[in-house]
Amino acid sequence: MLLTVLGRMLFGVVSVLALVGTVSAHEIRPAYFQIDEMAASRYKVVWRTPILSGMRLPVVIRFSRDVRNVTAPAERELPDSLVETRVIETHAGIAGSRVEFVGLQATITDVLVRVHMLDGTVETTMIHPSQPWIDFAATRSPLAATKVYFASGFQHILLGIDHLLFVFGLLFIVRSRWMLVKTITAFTVAHSITLAVATLGKVAVPALPLNAMIALSILFLGPEIVRVWRGQTSFTIRHPWIVSFAFGLLHGFGFASGLTALGLPQGDIPFALLMFNLGVEAGQLAFVGLILLLIAALKSIEIRLPRGLELMPAYVVGILGAYWTIDRIAAMLGGTA
Repeated sequence: MLLTVLGRMLFGVVSVLALVGTVSAHEIRPAYFQIDEMAASRYKVVWRTPILSGMRLPVVIRFSRDVRNVTAPAERELPDSLVETRVIETHAGIAGSRVEFVGLQATITDVLVRVHMLDGTVETTMIHPSQPWIDFAATRSPLAATKVYFASGFQHILLGIDHLLFVFGLLFIVRSRWMLVKTITAFTVAHSITLAVATLGKVAVPALPLNAMIALSILFLGPEIVRVWRGQTSFTIRHPWIVSFAFGLLHGFGFASGLTALGLPQGDIPFALLMFNLGVEAGQLAFVGLILLLIAALKSIEIRLPRGLELMPAYVVGILGAYWTIDRIAAMLGGTA
């Protein structure tokens, strides 16, 4: 009876995570809105919206009444987004005015807003569907951009169910605290390298094959957890930090999609890359700390559970890894995004 109930619980957990994972397999790319001051009261506007599953984002920008178009909006279509440019003018200046993102509240997409003034000051803000507008202030905080990029990295890792599941699987293979430190550090160093080279445009990896390989890395950990449970050994169990580093290179390219999708100016990328990566690391460490606390709490309770229940992490990692691998290979062969 108990095993039946546990089996149903496992099926429910896997089903929910699979549904969430299917959504996260297709990255939720943010929109990007940029204003560059060209002269007194005249500004160039860039409005970049992602194309998701072949459909454009149903959001339009609305300026204050005192803003007029100097040039008509010109639209250019890219493989993954639409870019609209125009020149606007406002006699009172942009400070104190508002831009609304009409329709954003009906989506799950954020908008990164960047304003560059002639005096060199830069304002960076993230707009969320819950408050789909921005009021431009006369003064700008130099810490705003730091918070935006850090929060973006933190959010990206916490919404990346596949990345977190890989880290989750590693925790059940590592046998000592020192090896855990080496393994997590190796994963961090590896994905930081590929995150940097991908964001700086040095290397480009097609999204569909990359997603399939990331899913395969998760599937790979399932049998390894079973071997640990059986008291067996393997190269991965003896040297988890090497495997963590190798697969971390793949996951770094996946992290890069969250930053490169913003379409930032080249000069902003180094700083954005640093803060985004720190946000990713903070989210990853928070997740590892939470899992370790839960494991310690369960051990302190000293409840005797069926030995087979210890294999639940292996089942979750293995089943979801297999599901995502098949799903992403099918998407790759079918040519869908």
